[in-house]
Amino acid sequence: MTVTELFPTLRNLPRADKLKVMQFLVTELAKDEEPALQPGATYEIWSPFDSHAAAHKLAQLLESEPPQA
Repeated sequence: MTVTELFPTLRNLPRADKLKVMQFLVTELAKDEEPALQPGATYEIWSPFDSHAAAHKLAQLLESEPPQA
């Protein structure tokens, strides 16, 4: 069945069924998206905690700002 053949059938569906079709399609599209996170997997993330270089850079930026009145 082609997409053009599907359209009249979809058009005649009740509203609730159209929403179910939409949900199905969105779920299918989401499966194709990357990166896919795997349940139970461990992922490394960056945090500024204990980042002395970031703290130093922030201090420099704050010191370079003129005081506001």
